[in-house]
Parts: sequence; structure tokens; C-alpha cells
Amino acid sequence: MKAKGLIMAASVAMLTLSGCVSHKKYNLLEADYNASQVALAESRTKVASLESLLAQARKNNQELKDNYAALQRTLDQSIMTNQSGNVNISKLVDEINASNNYIKRLVEAKSKSDSLLMVLSNNLTRSLDTSELKDVDVKVLKGVVYISLADNMLFKSGSYEISSKAMDILDKIAKIIKDYNNYSVLVEGNTDNVPISRTNIRNNWDLSALRASSVVQVLQNKFGVDPQRLTASGRGEYNPVATNATPEGRQLNRRTQIIITPSLDQFMDLIDKAPDTDSSQATKL
Repeated sequence: MKAKGLIMAASVAMLTLSGCVSHKKYNLLEADYNASQVALAESRTKVASLESLLAQARKNNQELKDNYAALQRTLDQSIMTNQSGNVNISKLVDEINASNNYIKRLVEAKSKSDSLLMVLSNNLTRSLDTSELKDVDVKVLKGVVYISLADNMLFKSGSYEISSKAMDILDKIAKIIKDYNNYSVLVEGNTDNVPISRTNIRNNWDLSALRASSVVQVLQNKFGVDPQRLTASGRGEYNPVATNATPEGRQLNRRTQIIITPSLDQFMDLIDKAPDTDSSQATKL
């Protein structure tokens, strides 16, 4: 366009100089020149507009690239977090399964112990005759066998010497105890609240402890029960099962209990083997 203008200008100049160009032709040439200038301006405007659009397009394209990169980073982080979460969930599931197995073993051990105690109780009850059952009460409560022996069958009033009548019953009890050698045996003396007056016995604490000790020594020395399994204790008048206001109540309170309990060793072994839990992993979930 610039070259064309120069040519036209040169032509006009030449015609002017030669004096041969008419006024009409001059006007036509001038009109063509002006039209060319307008077209040139329009072209430049369009080029500027296209350059602006191209710049905007490039800017938009860069923004899209930046957004894509950000989304990719978010996706990568999400994948990493999900993989970590899967590991934590898997670990938690393993810990739950281990805990369930541990609880199952505890329940099985407890059920086995309860079953053996029921068998022990039944065997002892069957070994006693009808007259002996009047003086002996056998119960299984909360995983423990309680053998309650009447005071008037075991001892004379205010005494801790065991009567000959009680020896047969203690012999049968000892045989049962020796058959179940994994069980501990606690002998517990109990009295009513009537004060005792003996030169060698200060009070009901002494009497209850001496009576328990007498039973323990008979089980050990006469019937061969392992003394390491035996414990003697006195509760005095402070563990009543009935009122001390009546003769019948006081008679019930004067008793010696042989308490047979499962050995805690198997349960302690299970407790020592309890599965560890990682609380930090659980916190992250």
C-alpha cells in the first residue's frame, strides 16, 4: 500500500510538471490515494485488534495451564492422602480383629473356668449325704465356689478346736480341692456380734481368724492339701449375712466359708498378651 501511494504521488508530480494532466484525472488520482489511506488505516486497526485478541487468548491459555497444574497437584495430594488413609484403615481393621480374638480367648477362658467350677460344686454336693448337706451350703456366685460350714457343726461354742463330726466333711472337701489343683482356696472365719470372753481370745476378730487357721491346718496336715494354695482370714462380726437381733440370724452369721477361686495365672497371661493399639494411627483417621 505504501509503494502504491508513492507511485501515484510520483505520477501526479510528473503529470503536473509536464503540464499534460487534466484537472479531472488529478481528482481521480487524489480520490484513489485517499481511499488507499483509509484502507490502510482500517487494516492497521484490524491488525491491532487481532494482536489484542491474540494476547488475551495467550493470557487465557496460561491461566488454563496454571489451573490444570493446580488441579493436578490437588489430585496427586488426594491420591497420596487416600493411599495413606487406606493404610491406616487397614491397620485399624487388623487391630480390631486382634482385639476381637483376644476378647474371644478371655471369654473362652472364663467360660471354661465357670464350667469347671460348676462341675466342682456338683461333685462336692454329690459326695455329701443328706445329713451333711444340712450343715453345708454350696453355691457358685460370680465365678467363685462358696462352701459355707455351720459353726455348730465345726466347733464348740466359743472354741476354735474342730469337732470330730466335721472331719468327715472336711475330708470330702479336701478330696475335691485336690482334684482341682489349679484353684486357690481361701478359708474365711465369721462370727456374730456377741462379745467373747476367753483368756486366750481377745475378741471376735481373734476367734474368726483362729477358726479359719484351724480349718486350714486340718486341710494341710490331715488331708494333704498343698499349703501354698491355702489362705486363712478372719472377718470377725463385720461380714454378716443375717440380722444379729435374733438367735436364728446370729447362728447364720457364725460360719466358716471355704472359698474356691480359679487361678488368675491364665487370665494374667492373657492380659500380658493383650494386643497393642497405636492410638496415634487412630487419631490420624
